[in-house]
Amino acid sequence: MPETAPVETVELSNCDREQIQFLGHVQPYGCLIAVGEDWSVGHVSANIGEMLGLDVEATIGARFPELFPREVVHYLRGRIQMLGQDTGAARIYGLDLFEDGRLFDLSVHMSGPGYLFEFEPKSTRAMHDEMSLVQPLLARVRRRREIPAMAREAARAMRAMTGFDRVMIYQFQPDDSGRVIAEAAAPGMTPFLDLRFPASDIPRQARALYLRNPIRLIKDVDAEPQPILPPQTPEGAPLDLSLSVTRAVSPIHLEYLRNMGVAASMSVSILREGKLWGLIACHNNTPHYIDYEKRSAVELFTQLFAYEIAAVETETERRQTLQARQLHAGLVEQMADPVAISRNFDAIAQAIGEVIPFDGIAIWIGDRFHAQGSTPTYEEFMGLLRHLHGVAAGRVHETDRLIDSYPEADGFVERAAGLLSLPISRGPRDYIVLFRREQVQQVTWAGDPNKPAQPGPNGLRLTPRKSFAAWTETVRNQSVPWSDSEIAAAETIRITLLEVVLKIADDSIAERKRAQERQELLIAELNHRVRNILNLVRGLVSQSGSNVTSVEDYGRILDGRIDALARAHDQLTGTEWQAASLRELIETEATAFVATGADRVRIKGADVLLSPEAFSTLALVMHEMVTNAAKYGALKQPHGRVEVMLSRHEDGALGIEWRERGGAAVKAPKGRGFGTTVIERAIPFELGGAAELRFALAGTEASFKVPARFVTSAPERAAPAAGATERAAPEELPIRLSGRALIVEDNMIIAMDGADILTELGCDDVATASGVGEALRLIEDGAFDIALLDVNLGHETSVPVAEALQARGVPFLLATGYGETAGISEAYPGAVILKKPFTKRTVQASFAALLREGAAG
Repeated sequence: MPETAPVETVELSNCDREQIQFLGHVQPYGCLIAVGEDWSVGHVSANIGEMLGLDVEATIGARFPELFPREVVHYLRGRIQMLGQDTGAARIYGLDLFEDGRLFDLSVHMSGPGYLFEFEPKSTRAMHDEMSLVQPLLARVRRRREIPAMAREAARAMRAMTGFDRVMIYQFQPDDSGRVIAEAAAPGMTPFLDLRFPASDIPRQARALYLRNPIRLIKDVDAEPQPILPPQTPEGAPLDLSLSVTRAVSPIHLEYLRNMGVAASMSVSILREGKLWGLIACHNNTPHYIDYEKRSAVELFTQLFAYEIAAVETETERRQTLQARQLHAGLVEQMADPVAISRNFDAIAQAIGEVIPFDGIAIWIGDRFHAQGSTPTYEEFMGLLRHLHGVAAGRVHETDRLIDSYPEADGFVERAAGLLSLPISRGPRDYIVLFRREQVQQVTWAGDPNKPAQPGPNGLRLTPRKSFAAWTETVRNQSVPWSDSEIAAAETIRITLLEVVLKIADDSIAERKRAQERQELLIAELNHRVRNILNLVRGLVSQSGSNVTSVEDYGRILDGRIDALARAHDQLTGTEWQAASLRELIETEATAFVATGADRVRIKGADVLLSPEAFSTLALVMHEMVTNAAKYGALKQPHGRVEVMLSRHEDGALGIEWRERGGAAVKAPKGRGFGTTVIERAIPFELGGAAELRFALAGTEASFKVPARFVTSAPERAAPAAGATERAAPEELPIRLSGRALIVEDNMIIAMDGADILTELGCDDVATASGVGEALRLIEDGAFDIALLDVNLGHETSVPVAEALQARGVPFLLATGYGETAGISEAYPGAVILKKPFTKRTVQASFAALLREGAAG
């Protein structure tokens, strides 16, 4: 018979072997110049003529400093001076590269002994600060303390930042497949939430690049990539583009995206402890570009999001490790020999179950077998024991699919599909084994994960599947996976029990020392990780959390302090940032925070005007004094009162005397919280004045001195003008909103906060629009019950929206960040005006006033 030619096997490894960092092209939204150690140009992308106006042939071999103005080259040398191999890139935004007004974003990183420069024309000259969005968006994520909720908020934030049609948070599973745990998508798009993507969708070399280069933008999947010239170095090697930001994309991946109907994409790595925890995947139905500066902000947001995830996961691990340590102490006290382990088996099982959930537990010690719960039988365990001798000698061993490594488990897989074994002797002899039952799962994949093993248009390799419709698979023979924190706790328990066993062994001292060292190492590692997380978030947590007992208290205190500054800011802007009234400041604080006792705060003496820098400081101090009086002091009691005496010293300095009377007997606090620190130190530190806080038995007293340079005399207070249209909403009204709401607001963060507030107040659905045109389209498409309109939308006002709502009888609030509201009142006589920054309390009160007025009319 004639010999048959061998057929090459098409496997997943064909995709894995594609060296995507050596593709030799860049995407056309940027261009590239690579220089050697002597700063001579070795490589360029073919589009430098179109993008930079440089001749390709003349540039190759030329000296880089001769291509650009001298000052620009000097600046670039300074920026890259500290770069090292694999230390990332120097990022430069809006550089006038040729000193002719054309602006470029640059990325520069080391490539071998030389440097690789990448240029992207600046897409806009508008003034913007992309980094300023990161902290407000991250604050929204940080409010949630469970990972699914954090991921949902992060997806919303990323879509708002980038404008992509779809943003998914994609978490890797133990088998390297990925699951979409959160999604934010444009209306009408097919949801991918909770779908699984097989591990083969992201080849190994792509995962490795995600670790080194965490963000990748594909502006247009159909754009023609630009070749790098020459394609190879003199030594015959291609240019390494591992850290390149404009590197072209694998044709296989482009085909994959086209099959999904995606025209542009961006992916950002979510890393934890140097490993790929997941990805933020962004898709767009049309070509979509975001500039390098915004991509850098996106990268920073993702890094901080990863820190928040790590903090939550580390806290869970910390609790489990603490429980394991407590278990350790209890077991060591109760047991003096190995016999005690079997004698106290029920107690051990109960204690371990409080740390590591299981369905069954078995112990093999001293050739004796004990079992409890859902476990193999004695005969089945004997066969399993031989298997454990081969895989679990001296260490914890875990699996959620025992049948894969031990086929004989087929006979008891319903009772014990997964196991976690703890060797508790020096050799492979004695074990405690935890079992989990089979958990039959319905896993929904984004398309059939079994790609057809056929040659495709890109050669003999797997062709990306063309269908991503939900495809459900029933998964059997598998238990709930053992988490990393459970495995770490098992190791701590193992060490504890090993210590008990070794107490009577000849070499127990040395072995126990090793076990103790291992435990100390685990504890030290935990402490190190917790300290790292705390250090990372320390700058994000203010001292406002001192002495509070709940998250609600913390939020209320922090919100109050921010609100105090906001009210102070309103008073300052109302006077065009000139000196403002101290009396009005104190009255505002009393009215805002002591609604039922504001008339019991009596101010004596002539009013003064404080300069802006002093006004902000006094706003915080007075806020702390009023809130302390309401919470602990005179204003807490129905007959208590506060007297504030204002006087001028001979040198012109302002004296403020605070006296509380009629409250409970005062006791000095044991410690100094942040509020006390503000009272005692703010004026001396910020203004060079003096402050003294006294806890007299009859009531708290304080004396303050503000230097004369911050104080001027105030004119006599005029009576309020008749017919003033701006009205303060009631402090608290029991109102619950309902129906559909519209928010028109050009600031993304404020719009998202407003939507959350209206949802919390009862609205069934909240739509947002950033401009007049979008708002009018929403009004035409559906009815609204209430609306919240920002008066000034940057380049336009919300007047047409207000007119459209008024014509339909829809009640609306007008929000403004400006202190002066007379112009608004003229345009809308009788309108309820909501000042920014608004809170849930002020929104609720303002809508109560608005709806009450509508009902009366």
